Amino acid sequence: MKKYSFHIGIDVSKLKLDINLLHGQTLSSEHLVIENTPKAIKAFVKRLMRQDTDGSQLLFCCENTGVYSNHLIHTLTELGLDLWVVDALEIKRSKGISRGKSDKADAKDIAFYSLRNIDKLKLVTLTDLDIQKLKLLHGEREKAMKSLLLMESSKESSRFISKEVFKEISAINDSLVNAIKRAIKKIEDKIRTIIKSNQELSRQQTLIRSVPGVGEKTSVYFIIATKGFTTFENWRKFACYSGVAPFEYSSGSSIKGRTKVNHLADKKMKSLLQMCAMKSITIDAQMREYYDRKKLEGKNGMLALNNVRCKLISRVFAVVKRGTPYVDTYAFAS
Repeated sequence: MKKYSFHIGIDVSKLKLDINLLHGQTLSSEHLVIENTPKAIKAFVKRLMRQDTDGSQLLFCCENTGVYSNHLIHTLTELGLDLWVVDALEIKRSKGISRGKSDKADAKDIAFYSLRNIDKLKLVTLTDLDIQKLKLLHGEREKAMKSLLLMESSKESSRFISKEVFKEISAINDSLVNAIKRAIKKIEDKIRTIIKSNQELSRQQTLIRSVPGVGEKTSVYFIIATKGFTTFENWRKFACYSGVAPFEYSSGSSIKGRTKVNHLADKKMKSLLQMCAMKSITIDAQMREYYDRKKLEGKNGMLALNNVRCKLISRVFAVVKRGTPYVDTYAFAS
């Protein structure tokens, strides 16, 4: 396990970065604030190097704050420095009992987290440019779909008010709805173009869609969530990430709760898998038999459907790892 001389905790916000420079041996620390820009980050790193600090002995650590972390991730990765991006909830729960909150204190907590949990270290790698584009486009599509639902809900008012009153907004509403639909189509076309132009992503999508019940939109989100199947070691870890892996709930002899899934999950992936599972049991005889068998074992419909979701994930990971499309063995059964 690599040992670092300095653990640099960074609390990321929109305009600034609160930095805590923690010495791994003496546990002495220094706090400073810089702008959240590539130029300021490079200047800070350059200043560290001037202090006779070996870049290989630096471990930068920050919370995953979405788009606000982009400057930090891209700049440090381009400079070849070690960066660890940790889920904010994990750092929060590792602190134990705490009172109050400030950016300065958060930066120090992050630095100490990286020191104490070095056995969990997982260095960040710069995501493929095409996957970054897909993630951004998918986010824009989600926002456009929400806007479309809001605008179309206005049509429900036409049943409860007079035509003379409703016509004041009808034309405006129709033009906005059509504009949003055109934008959604344009986004979807861009997504298809990006995947088609990338040989590896195109191959992965073809393999994913060969699994009965998995459609185009789910295949795209599989690629985004797994970063091209590079971030999860196996399908079980992804099932946990997606919120479909069951966990035991018991303690001693008094608490014997039922095994259930956890609410900490990628809700979008979970929702897509639910739709895929429902479709799968209607078009795939093998999956239908599996679903019915689980119900005969005494499981309720939702639990049996969750088993189908897990099986879909295992199939997707299997075909991608194997590199060959899904084969329906029932089609060859005598």
